[in-house]
Amino acid sequence: MTSLLDTIESPADLRRLPRPQLSQLAAELRAFVLESVSRTGGHLSSNLGTVELTIALHYVFNTPHDRLVWDVGHQTYPHKILTGRRERMSTLRQLGGLSGFPVRGESEYDAFGTAHSSTSISAALGMAMAARQKGEDRKAVAIIGDGAMSAGMAFEALNNAGVAECDLLVVLNDNDMSISPPVGALNRYLAQLMSGRFYAAAKNVGKNVLKVAPPLFELAKRLEEQAKGMVVPATLFEKFGFNYIGPIDGHDLESLVPTLENIRHLKGPQFLHVVTRKGQGYKLAEADPVAYHGPGKFDPLVGLKPPAAPAKPTFTQVFGQWLCDMAAQDERLVGITPAMREGSGLVEFEKRFPDRYFDVGIAEQHAVTFAAGLACEGLKPVVAIYSTFLQRAYDQMIHDVALQNLPVVFALDRAGIVGADGPTHAGAYDIPYIRCVPNMSLACPADEGECRALLTTAFHQSHPVAVRYPRGAGVGVEVPQDLQPLPFGKGEIRREGARVAILAFGTLLYPALRAADALDATVVNMRWAKPLDSALLLEVAARHEALVTVEEGALMGGAGSAVLEALQAAGVSTPVLQLGLRDEFIPHGDPARLLSLQGLDAAGIERSIRERFDLPGSDANRPGLKVVG
Repeated sequence: MTSLLDTIESPADLRRLPRPQLSQLAAELRAFVLESVSRTGGHLSSNLGTVELTIALHYVFNTPHDRLVWDVGHQTYPHKILTGRRERMSTLRQLGGLSGFPVRGESEYDAFGTAHSSTSISAALGMAMAARQKGEDRKAVAIIGDGAMSAGMAFEALNNAGVAECDLLVVLNDNDMSISPPVGALNRYLAQLMSGRFYAAAKNVGKNVLKVAPPLFELAKRLEEQAKGMVVPATLFEKFGFNYIGPIDGHDLESLVPTLENIRHLKGPQFLHVVTRKGQGYKLAEADPVAYHGPGKFDPLVGLKPPAAPAKPTFTQVFGQWLCDMAAQDERLVGITPAMREGSGLVEFEKRFPDRYFDVGIAEQHAVTFAAGLACEGLKPVVAIYSTFLQRAYDQMIHDVALQNLPVVFALDRAGIVGADGPTHAGAYDIPYIRCVPNMSLACPADEGECRALLTTAFHQSHPVAVRYPRGAGVGVEVPQDLQPLPFGKGEIRREGARVAILAFGTLLYPALRAADALDATVVNMRWAKPLDSALLLEVAARHEALVTVEEGALMGGAGSAVLEALQAAGVSTPVLQLGLRDEFIPHGDPARLLSLQGLDAAGIERSIRERFDLPGSDANRPGLKVVG
């Protein structure tokens, strides 16, 4: 039953409720989130944990006039539901539907688009300073998790905010868990402060003194947790210039609402520490918040079913197995992840090689330079990182790895279209941003077997190499058990045809082969975007009337551009049609549908070639191709 929730079309409706009704609203909202996500899939644990906090923030602050910036943003489903999007939750993460993250164009209540971590304090500080510059009376609030709080960008913003004369509130949503378990000295420090011997000793002294006065003893007991936070964690954040308040129970509306109301009237930078629990209110998610972090569709009464044995392994699984096998063969190998142990396939590696596994937290820049330092001392680092997250460490890749020509392997997961997570997680740009960097090489395996072999090839090089592979499974080819490499920088011809040659980079080889069957075209599996197999390219160009490049990456500066550059350098003027991701951000939705919309499925590739070269059929006796446009 959601009788109260059904009356809330906007936060203005919420603010008209008597405070005693907020608990009922929280129960209905939590039930709605659970039911909704079970039907669509999406992020669950994080959203169940922010129900009361979301209600309290919208109840106290005058949104959207006051700005709320949600870090990462995968915990904003309650926020979306309370801000007029309840009826559209059935479209969540589907093409044309609601995004799984805050998007400025989706609602005026989404003050800032987020999906990568640790940006909220910087953005909210900018909004607070803009309000001061414009003479506007508005508040800016950043809501950041303890995992995101470990990143350097968050502390850069704190350092700036502490000396800024503006009204900024940072809410630390402390649930002791990011996607992977949080790591690092900061998390350990906070845990030690809250359980340190100082407090234990003080508590015992207090008990002995107050036992003779039971009312005072009970009062002290109730104040104990609040007193903890007021004294010691404050030391850290008040050094940055913040007024620290907390920790308080993030599920207790009777604490949250009055505290936020008091803070709303305070001037200067404020820091509120709230403690929440991921999966709150749904026992299965409370017990295993990692499993319920981003589930697909499921029955809430039953929970997640044990995963069935996959018909074919995912690329991530292929990488994880390769990492373990290569580590068993070469003791120099070390694996590094920036807080994406599960997503990048390092769970088994951590179990088998704990001393060679490094989770550096949400700190992509540090991860890359840390790898460079390891490589300087003769180790062979493998950085397992999403394509879209390596963007955050681009300077480190250039300056600390490539410039020094260090043998670091970058295993780029989620290359190309990712589907439901949308443009913030799409690996569209790695081919252009890597291939322009001296000393860097980039491999584009076409399937699971090539992925394993090219990872081995990359590992054996004495310079930095990236291997890009998509999310999910490939076509299901058999994955070899050995660790045989493929030739460095060399492609292969997979189909001999006439007149037109399709040069495929990565997994689009297979739709290219299907298109080629209809066109009687040659298909080349290029395998490497850098170095380009120029000898093979020129040989193919010499005996075909036209070339077509196909890649699941940005067209501008991509592998097709590399082909054009090589042909121009050789003085070859063969017409080239480039197919890839257009100059636009790819929305969220079903990956196959998104590829089709980009013209990168077999039918789209065939159609583009016929239109460009005026091919009504595959008649090999036709006198010549006509280039159209």
